[in-house]
Amino acid sequence: MASPRAHWTLTLLALLSSIPFTHAATVTYDFNISWVTANPDGLTSRPVIGINGFWPIRRIEANVGDRVIVNVLNSLGNQSTSLHFHGLFMNGSTHMDGPSQTTQCPIPPGGRFTYDFTIEQPGTYWYHSHTHGQYPDGLRGPLIVHDPENPFTDMYDEELVLTVSDWYHDQMPDLLPLFISKVNPTGAEPVPNSALLNETQNLTISVQPGKTYLFRVINIGAFAGQYIWFEGHNMTILEVDGVYTQPARADMIYLSAAQRCSFLVTARDNTSANFPVMASMDTDLFDTLPENLNWNVTGWLVYDSEAPLPEPRILEGSFEPFDDMALVPWDGQPLLGEPDQVITLDVIMDNLGDGANYAFFNNITYTSPKVPTLYTALTTGELATDRTVYGQYTHSFVLERGQVVELIVNNLDPGKHPFHLHGHHFQTVWRSADQAGTFQDSGVAPAEFSAIPMRRDTVVLFPNGNVVLRFRADNPGVWLFHCHIEWHVQSGLMATFVEAPLDLQKSLKVPDDHYAACRAGGVPTMGNAAGNTVDLLDLNGQNTPPGPLPAGFTTKGIVALVFSCIIGIVGVAVVAWYGFAADV
Repeated sequence: MASPRAHWTLTLLALLSSIPFTHAATVTYDFNISWVTANPDGLTSRPVIGINGFWPIRRIEANVGDRVIVNVLNSLGNQSTSLHFHGLFMNGSTHMDGPSQTTQCPIPPGGRFTYDFTIEQPGTYWYHSHTHGQYPDGLRGPLIVHDPENPFTDMYDEELVLTVSDWYHDQMPDLLPLFISKVNPTGAEPVPNSALLNETQNLTISVQPGKTYLFRVINIGAFAGQYIWFEGHNMTILEVDGVYTQPARADMIYLSAAQRCSFLVTARDNTSANFPVMASMDTDLFDTLPENLNWNVTGWLVYDSEAPLPEPRILEGSFEPFDDMALVPWDGQPLLGEPDQVITLDVIMDNLGDGANYAFFNNITYTSPKVPTLYTALTTGELATDRTVYGQYTHSFVLERGQVVELIVNNLDPGKHPFHLHGHHFQTVWRSADQAGTFQDSGVAPAEFSAIPMRRDTVVLFPNGNVVLRFRADNPGVWLFHCHIEWHVQSGLMATFVEAPLDLQKSLKVPDDHYAACRAGGVPTMGNAAGNTVDLLDLNGQNTPPGPLPAGFTTKGIVALVFSCIIGIVGVAVVAWYGFAADV
């Protein structure tokens, strides 16, 4: 007869043998970031930022549980850089999140930097530069995390990754000074020159009859949201932004910059024809429509390589994409409870004293601190829980661990804004239609919130509308919340969440190569946002935006002034010309 101890051991072994084990791997990427030349739309060759001499840049792939190491060498020569792994929570690794002057110093030309993190979440993500509006120049690519326990594996035969994006013929260092300038007082964003599929045009996708494909689609663009549809086929949505959903059928989807969606497409049994794959830029975002702009890009599902590639059908009327608020998370996570902290952010676009147009949350336009915000959290002791030390213009909010945070965002602007939260998914518990005004004036009660809200990390806020988000502060770190239109990032539409900073002080060790990047760039790594280390509440010397406009100046007034000046100059020139002509 077996002893009780032996019986317990056999029972434990039997239980362990029934658990499916996966072996986590270490996946290493060596990235030499440098300039290459490309012409993705066939219209203009230009310098783009590539990796290891290639562009488009390579895909990062890993399995849930893998450790990922990315060794970066900045060979750009004339620009600093960094990498953000969009949508990954970076649990325990906030210093690997990537935004310059938030969780690290920028990697200077010639500098080396290692990102080292473990991924515990499946899904469709991407990575891109998070320095000086750089990623539209090419430093952007897919990041796919495969799941051995994917609940939908038996529903498809093959995975395909598809990116949609906008493309500019001019480089960002040339475009940004003109965008944030007194010559652009209305803040009109530069209109892209082209739309791309997988960073090219005229993409062909070979499919086999009867097979079902999982398309992982990522908008890696800088500005334009995109309407996406497959002629002659429907989609079954299974995931958005790394969150599995209950299957939902759609004929068309909308992806803002930074959003992702995975869906099934089943190929037809008949191979007699090929079908257009369409992406159309959301022209409602553009202040002007250049005459030569083609805001559509066409690819094709190719059943027969000998058959013609048909022209896409013209869609009459307005687009009607699937409403992502109707999605139900696969795990059925219920609405989080009453919030412990409510933060209200009003989106405003306005001009400052230099005549340029800026973006604001609650009349604060984000300005980078002298000390990266994470390093302030690590070096200010007990005062790290006082938002003052992070500076007025990082617009920081300190969150306690475990809090339920409710974020109310009111859009006081007539444009759409895709808002992204680092380090978390959020529940989108309410989103108004456009022109609905502020949430406070809407009369909506919490009883009207969804019982099982849609979750993702990037949500579209409609013009002059509002949205209510909830998340649990269960990931100590420093996390940005910002519009993912890159023009608005650069003009200041960002806030910072400092989550459980005292826990960070106890647990986080920043690697030496991260500090080396700071030393090379002359960036201080201790003290408050101003770099003061003695009186931590003294913000003298902090970076500040331009001052306010003189009283009485408005955007319309600035426009009128600019045009008056132009007309005046033209008038003087005409008079002078007339005078010279009279002398002759």
